Amino acid sequence: MTKHSGTALLIALLLAGCAGAQRETAAPSARKQERLAAVKADPAEAVRILNAYRAGKGLGPVRLDSTLTAMAQRQSDAMAASDDLSHSAAGSFNSRVSAAGLDTVRAAENLGAGYYSTQEAFDGWKKSSGHEANLSMPQATRIGLALAKNPQTRYGAWWTLVLAGDPEKRREMSAGPLVPVRGSGTTTFRWGPSL
Repeated sequence: MTKHSGTALLIALLLAGCAGAQRETAAPSARKQERLAAVKADPAEAVRILNAYRAGKGLGPVRLDSTLTAMAQRQSDAMAASDDLSHSAAGSFNSRVSAAGLDTVRAAENLGAGYYSTQEAFDGWKKSSGHEANLSMPQATRIGLALAKNPQTRYGAWWTLVLAGDPEKRREMSAGPLVPVRGSGTTTFRWGPSL
């Protein structure tokens, strides 16, 4: 190989690396298709796995939530469509949390790809310090789990787990009635009992 052909190859490889995720161009193997077809997200199993894990840490249980499940499904679908394991595949996490009406301080998201069972996804998350911190979030009371599949992508199976606390209860504080306050030729109003 000449110096110039080696440089050209290096430039071609660098440019290919900058092009982003590449879809598989060859048809997935029969084994990969078979394994992928068998993959199922099991939300009830996810709740059991997570509650057992949290109980071992002295944390409260979680329950399945349809809003979080829909949010997780949109994220998994976006990752599978774009072949991109990214928290921004379906929009920024904060914007998705706000759109779902969640409290951003008490919400978290775990992503995974290439796992072929719910248990395998949780096993992977438990081994990662950031994901494990989300599984152990003290405020979490509900979850949504989703899986999207695309055999034409690097990983085939795309997982999302969204955890959140219950919405904070809003407290109403009575300021009293709006009462007129007469001044020098003008009337203004203030909250509170009449003077």
